[in-house]
Amino acid sequence: MLSAVTTDAMPLDRRRRRRLETIEEVLDVAVEIMTEQGVAGLSIGEVARRMGIRPPSLYVYFASKEAMYDALFERGARLVLEHVRAATADIDTDDRTTEAIMLDAAASFVRWSVEHPAYTQLLFWRPVPGFAPSAEAYAPAVELVALMNDRLTVLQRRGLLRADADIDLVQRDWTVLISGVVSQQLSNAPDEPFDSGAFTSRLPTLVAMFCDHYNSPARGNRNARKR
Repeated sequence: MLSAVTTDAMPLDRRRRRRLETIEEVLDVAVEIMTEQGVAGLSIGEVARRMGIRPPSLYVYFASKEAMYDALFERGARLVLEHVRAATADIDTDDRTTEAIMLDAAASFVRWSVEHPAYTQLLFWRPVPGFAPSAEAYAPAVELVALMNDRLTVLQRRGLLRADADIDLVQRDWTVLISGVVSQQLSNAPDEPFDSGAFTSRLPTLVAMFCDHYNSPARGNRNARKR
């Protein structure tokens, strides 16, 4: 009896695995198209053509193009969440200046964003009229906001940010700063590399301005002496 159950289960596992592999392949092709033609340029027909299948075959995996966008949004949101989490993992023990910590965080996020323009457009702009991610797809983005709020709270608790600063406002200002750099770079100089981009290269100056405003007074004096 055990042998029969095992034998019956194995084809199901293989089918499930193959289905997931195909979904990932579809999403890879979709990202490729969005990178080349913009997020709004995605089409079921072009995905099918590049995969060598007929368009109706894709509806086995995605009920509509909006469902494909939803899966892409969730995938991109999880990728950037994992990236930011890894890049800021040592913030509790990082003994550098506030400016050095924040510059590394900014550079990590901005570099990822300009090197993944399709995901960035879908996640942070509104390139598809009428599309809004489902609650499930949006969940990693909510988690990212909570993560960044937590990271900034750690810096404040360690005395690296002003004790009187409202962390929600600090996070809002930080988001405006780095998303502005990303938006300007992708809009005006998308082919320039991160290190020498017209806007990405301004990050050190912009982060220094941010830190001058939000540094705790005592920490700011110590940082000034180090320079």
